[in-house]
Amino acid sequence: MPKHLRTTLATAAATALAAGLLTAATGTASAADRAAPAANGRQGDFNGDGYRDLAVAAPAATVDGKKSAGAVTVLYGSAHGVDASRHTTVSQNSPGVPGAAEAGDLFGGSLAAGDFNSDGFADLAVAAPHEDVAGDADGGTLQILWGASGGLSGKGSATLADPAPTKHDRFGAALAAGDFDRDGKDDLAVGTSSATLHVFKGGISKAAKPGAHTALALPIIGEATNGILQLTSGEVTGQGYTDLVVSAYDRKEPHFSTNYYLPGTPAGLSGARVTRLPGGFITAIGDVNGDGFGDLVTGMTFDDGIPGSTKGGKVTVIRGSAGGPRVDLTDTITQESGAIPGSSEKGDKFGFEVTLGDINGDGLQDLAIGAAYETLDGASKAGAVTVLRGSRSGIDTAHHIQYFHQNTPGVPGANEKDDLFGGEVFLSDLNGDKKADLTVGAIYEDGGNGALTTLPSDGTRLTTTGSRFLSPPAAGISTAGAPQLGSIMAG
Repeated sequence: MPKHLRTTLATAAATALAAGLLTAATGTASAADRAAPAANGRQGDFNGDGYRDLAVAAPAATVDGKKSAGAVTVLYGSAHGVDASRHTTVSQNSPGVPGAAEAGDLFGGSLAAGDFNSDGFADLAVAAPHEDVAGDADGGTLQILWGASGGLSGKGSATLADPAPTKHDRFGAALAAGDFDRDGKDDLAVGTSSATLHVFKGGISKAAKPGAHTALALPIIGEATNGILQLTSGEVTGQGYTDLVVSAYDRKEPHFSTNYYLPGTPAGLSGARVTRLPGGFITAIGDVNGDGFGDLVTGMTFDDGIPGSTKGGKVTVIRGSAGGPRVDLTDTITQESGAIPGSSEKGDKFGFEVTLGDINGDGLQDLAIGAAYETLDGASKAGAVTVLRGSRSGIDTAHHIQYFHQNTPGVPGANEKDDLFGGEVFLSDLNGDKKADLTVGAIYEDGGNGALTTLPSDGTRLTTTGSRFLSPPAAGISTAGAPQLGSIMAG
């Protein structure tokens, strides 16, 4: 859509965990819940076969001996979903991809899918936010991989020029796609280390030339380790324009996260109509109650002591309306809500990731919530995912709840210390049945290798029957240096 990275895992992969911190200075998480549907309706279909595909980053992958150079794997959807037999893995050493794999580039540090050249195939924007550019350390680069009948590859890919390279670092640190001006062409919003949002609109040509560029100044901290941390696109007002939520640190309260809502308009995103929202780094947009407006679902993982936080983490649901988000109509979900399994415990990080999709085909968006640091069976930070149904009254915390971890019968693997199962979650229809399937990243599986588990919908609920598991070797990714496969997804 798309950190998630939430503040990605980008900067230090193994080092972050060793220090007890799962933080990073750049990027976005997945774009699944970060991006609005493609303007031409071919959302996430990179090869045009009618099935939605899945792009998965391993931003800390070692490529030809270069640590944390980064790589992206594309899994192609089919009537049977996705599996390792049909995939493409791309790095900056792939033929046709500009540049070269270098240590610390973090290629795949953020992703966004959209049909940017309006040819009927979904394309993939891939950032390497820590790439050194012309002597500028961590200047960042952004490349477009073009969709085609043969799928994504490096062939013909192009670099989207940074419009203000001396004004910031980490160009592409956060990405989101959507039709912000309702002209029928997919636009791309790009974040950096600064307080300025860059929007490329009117489509992007095969030579990576946008129809137009707009720069919007935001009331956030723009410094070396801050700037725009997360972008989420989706339709809130029901008027056909894609809207945007920006996650960053507030200028007035510099130690705390804040979200800002920017509405789409005939002229594109409006910086003059910015609305301040409650904090939290991970957001998804979708209609959970069927009223025709997109609701904003945000994860806040901080424990007590941070304004707006709750022990163990929480998820807030802000109702959408024709006028935008209704902050006065907000629901809060914790592990103490309704019949949700478990309890709110310090450090669980419930809300570490959130994603929306219609699992049972009732027209309402359902919610999957990652609690990546949940302790299970004595294994700290093993991680778990809670799945809640949408309903006419909002997210239902009392009925039809599903709860998955790696000791759930039928889920591949086992609960192990530091796996971080639920570190990324992504709902999308991978088999063409018009029901959303769930892909879960265990982003530190096996000491930082990372892994993916896909749980299909049976038409009514998610099931472990037919579940799939993908490890880095199956995707052609080296396990040297903790690649963190599954930490970012798009499609």
